[in-house]
Formats: sequence, structure tokens, C-alpha cells
Amino acid sequence: MATKISLPFLMVFLSFVGRAAADTDTIVVDYLIENGLVYDGTGAEGKILYVGVAGDKIVFVGSDKGRVAGGHKIDASGLIVSPGFIDMHTHAYNEQPDQGPYLLKSYITQGVTTVISGNDGQGPVDISAASKKLMEQGIAANMGLYVGHGSLRRKYVGLDDKPASKSEMSQMKSAVANAMKDGALGLSTGLFYTPGSFAATDEVIELAKVAAGFGGIYDSHIRDESNYNVGLLPAVAEVIEIGKEAQLPVHIAHIKALGVDVWGKSQAVIELVRQARAEGVAVTADQYPWLASGTGLTAALVPKWARDGGTEKLLLRLREEKIRHRIRNGMTENMRRRGGAASLLLTSGSKDWLGLNLEEYAAKRSSNAVDTAISIIESGGAKIASFNMLEDDVRSFMAEPWVMTSSDGGNGHPRKFASYPRKYQEYVVKQKVLTLADFIHKSTKLPAMTLQLEKRGQIKEGYFADILVFDPVAFKPNATFEKAYEFSSGVETLLVNGKPVISAGDVTRHNCCHGRILKNKGLRDSVS
Repeated sequence: MATKISLPFLMVFLSFVGRAAADTDTIVVDYLIENGLVYDGTGAEGKILYVGVAGDKIVFVGSDKGRVAGGHKIDASGLIVSPGFIDMHTHAYNEQPDQGPYLLKSYITQGVTTVISGNDGQGPVDISAASKKLMEQGIAANMGLYVGHGSLRRKYVGLDDKPASKSEMSQMKSAVANAMKDGALGLSTGLFYTPGSFAATDEVIELAKVAAGFGGIYDSHIRDESNYNVGLLPAVAEVIEIGKEAQLPVHIAHIKALGVDVWGKSQAVIELVRQARAEGVAVTADQYPWLASGTGLTAALVPKWARDGGTEKLLLRLREEKIRHRIRNGMTENMRRRGGAASLLLTSGSKDWLGLNLEEYAAKRSSNAVDTAISIIESGGAKIASFNMLEDDVRSFMAEPWVMTSSDGGNGHPRKFASYPRKYQEYVVKQKVLTLADFIHKSTKLPAMTLQLEKRGQIKEGYFADILVFDPVAFKPNATFEKAYEFSSGVETLLVNGKPVISAGDVTRHNCCHGRILKNKGLRDSVS
């Protein structure tokens, strides 16, 4: 006998089923960013969207928040929402504190959620130990590390100008393999600096092949950004050759045309890279938005041959009159190449010269610039900001689709504190070299793609919640060459792996350290 079901009961039952089905579609979030103009990192224009975060992931991106429940609301009305910036070139690893958490405040206040370090051949040999220390201390942003060719050479070959022996090559190749197994993103070189400058191209190719076997990248401070030795174009060609022979992606660090003799050669470099890319070589570059580079006075001025064996042997050579005279001549030419003594701002060391350019300090000593520079080197050296770039070259490189943003952050130069807001204010807002969508793409998805970082660099469901919310008016640099240690302003909220490190414009020191060690594509984004 059929059972009769009353109409009111049926309606109640169907309503319950409907609510249950709706409940299964409800997205519960920890944070909901509302009403922001969202640039997703792909280069697309911004849209007013809601972004929901649960745990360490983005779980909702859309215009209708009807299915989203719970969570702390972040009102982004009038603000820009983008992926957190990925800084392709820093010296953060070398500047970590001995104890306590690593706040990385100069980076996070620029909107950076990931710093790449170990660049210029200076990366650690033991990636496992380095990663373990960072995670034990706690880091405010994610960090990826390169194994450094200069560090390898220093450990296994030494500081002398000589080729690596067969045994030394075997040790270095084994060390690269171990570093890659422990998560290194790839191999970095500083072929302008000693001891990396003493290595032939073949040596680098053999080590790069090892990194290639683990899906790594080759990142290089090229052998010459000017005409110190091989010249700018041959140095770029060397990077391309390494990519071809080792069969891995290659990346040119802080691309530039350095010094008066190579100003205007940006177009020739660009054509060389375009041709290589057309032939299938994966070539990219990063760039900081300043007309001054930063380096050591010794590296900038002292000829390479005089640095054979390291600082100790250089100082011995300076004590011999004939050799000192030869070194002086080389330094005079290198100073001219960089634009003269007035273009070299002294940014570290003694208070006697700090904040003066080399010409000013020489006048203060009633001496000439070269002898003054030697005196500084003999007393321990100094870092400099070297004003050596042409604005037209900077703009030309910046506009290329394969050039992304970096800071090359290091002490004594405002780029460590202000590169991203400077690029935004100077080259997006003022000069309009880039659109806002381009600027964000070159700071987020492009570096993530270059490094093959899994599920980072975009505002997209399923991706890690590294999210920046900034004020398009207040996002400004405050650091200058005179006051290099001023934090930038305008970041309202910054999430790293779904947790706030900046909230309502304030760095949350008590709950800062949600960064992870990001590893090569073979090991993915596992946490050390």
C-alpha cells in the first residue's frame, strides 16, 4: 500500500536537502580579502574580486562571495591585491642574524614574500645545513637558495688563479649534486668576482650539467658587464653557450650596461638574447631599478690579476713599489670606466668617509682619488654605490618580456629597502615604461615560472597564499643613497603562506615567521 506524503512535509524535506547540498558547497575561509582591485600576476588587468584564504592556500577567487563563510575580513577597498613579490636576487642569506628570527623587514615592507639568495656565486655549499638553520630561526618570507660556484671554488680549489684539477672538479660536481638533492634551485656564479673569475667556461658548463640533471637553473653575475675583460656582449654570449651546452635555463643577474664605454649597448644585448630565445635557449634576466650598482671598492677598481690569491696577497703586492705602480694604473683606468671618482659613493666602513664620494674624501685627505682608494682598501675596504648606468639602457632592458624585477639587496644601497616601490613610482606611475599589470607580472608570475616554483606567483585557487595588499598612492620608497636604511611605505597587508606578516600596515613581529625554504622542481615546495 502506497504511503501518502503530505505537501508541507515534502516541502520541508526538500528545503532540508537543498540546505545540506548548499552547505557542502560552502567554502570556509580564515581570511577574506574584500573589494580589492585584484591583479592575478598573469599580466591581465585588475578586477574587483574577493579572495579567500584557508590554511596556506587560496581557496576562493571570485566576484560572488555567497558561498564563502567565516574568516577575518580584510577590506581592500581602493587598494591593489596581487601575489606577493618574488625577489630574484638578494644577499639575504649572507645577512641573516646569528640568533633569533629573521624578520626580513626591508623586503616584506616592499611587498616581497619570497627572497632568492645565494646569488653571485656566494651561495652555501651545504644547502641542507643552511636550510635547517633558517627554519630553526624562523623566516618572515620564503627563501630559495642557490649553491654558489664561488663558494665551491673557495672550498675545493682555493683563491688562486688556476684551473681546477680533475680531483677538484670531481669534488665540486659531487657537492653540486648533493646541494641539488637538498633543494638548491640551481647553480649561481659570480664570474666577475674572485675566485669565480678564475674559472674557464668549460668548468662552469660541467658544473651546470650537474644542476641540469636535477631540473635546476643557472644564474650568473656575468663575467663582464662593461669592458673590464672579455666585454659585455661576449659575457652575455658565454651565458647562452652555457645554457646550450649544459641544456638548462640560464638567467642573467641584474642585467645592465655598466660604465661609459658600453652605454647604449643595451639594444645589442637584447638582440643577442632574443636570438638565443628564438633558437630555443631559455634565457631570462632580472634588473633593479636604479642607475647605481653596488659592490666593493676592491672589486670595482683593483685589476683581476692583482686579486689572485685573495686579499692577503693583494695587500702584499701593494707593498712592493713596482707592483703598486702597476695596480695604480689599472685602478685609474677602472675608475675612468665607471665614470670617475665622483661617481663612487662610499657606503660602508669608517665614519671618516661614510656618505662621501671618493672624490670628496680624497679632497678631505688632500690626496688623489686612486691613492685614497688604496688607503681604504689597506684599512679593510668599503662598499660603494657606483653610478654607472644610463637611463635609456635601464628602460630598454625593463621593457623586455623576459626581464623581471629584483633588488640585489645588500647593505649600504637603498635597493635593499626600496626597489619595488621605486620601480612602481618611477617606471609605472611617472615614466609609464610599464603598466601596473606588467609590473606585477614581472614581480610575481614571471620569476615563479623562471624558477619553476610550484603554485606560487599568482592569485589563483589552489595556489599558496602569498598575497600583497598595497595602497597605489602610498606605496613609495623612503630609502635614498644618503639614508639607505629607511623602510618603504604603503603595504597594508602581507600574507606569507596564508598568515599575516604585515597587518593594517604594521609588521606583526610577534607572529612573523611563516616563510618556508622553496626547493628545486625535482623536490618541489616541501618544507625543510
